[in-house]
Amino acid sequence: MDGVGGSAVDGSRGTGSGKAVDGGGTRRQATRQKLYEAAVSLIAEQGFSATTVDEIAERAGVAKGTVYYNFASKSVLFEELLRHGVGLLTASLREAAERTAKDGGSKVDALDAMVRAGLVFIDRYPAFTQLYVAELWRTNRAWQSTLMVLRQEAVAVVERVLRDGVDSGELSEEIDVPLTAAALFGMVLVAALDWKAFQPERSLDDVHAALSRLLQGRVAGGR
Repeated sequence: MDGVGGSAVDGSRGTGSGKAVDGGGTRRQATRQKLYEAAVSLIAEQGFSATTVDEIAERAGVAKGTVYYNFASKSVLFEELLRHGVGLLTASLREAAERTAKDGGSKVDALDAMVRAGLVFIDRYPAFTQLYVAELWRTNRAWQSTLMVLRQEAVAVVERVLRDGVDSGELSEEIDVPLTAAALFGMVLVAALDWKAFQPERSLDDVHAALSRLLQGRVAGGR
């Protein structure tokens, strides 16, 4: 991934621990990482159907057989790539909320921290995010059900903070928690992609400030 490897999409799948596995496990994870990066860059360039296993292997600098040793097929590789990337995004959102709570921040502060965490992730991995959003709209993929589960896991992190805010009285009881959580999650994805594609001169801080004002006005303002 223009980044599914180099930085955050690194090492441990979905654990957020960052701990390396010793010996063969470390080598295999490094190989899988190369394959993730190769797959996301090629698919972003030419689409899933046009991308071949041979091309993925060549871009990753490994033998074709190595691809099949790690993944049963190109589809399995892409599904695992989605699990890996969305799992990291979900972990970053959860960590932002937990860090804010530990620091004594409000639920709105936690939501704001999650908005920033989402922007940071997308800034580092725009190609992955573009693929993820595109796949959300497709209905003919073998991994569609997996993608819906992954999306719900990410949105559920936002839902939990909203629900806690409503239960504690910090947020209005009139808030539609599931829809508001989905709207906030979608807002970050779409705004960030628009930023990267059409307003790249803006800084991350600038984009965050704009979304933060929207959050404060629409969610916090309902108290």
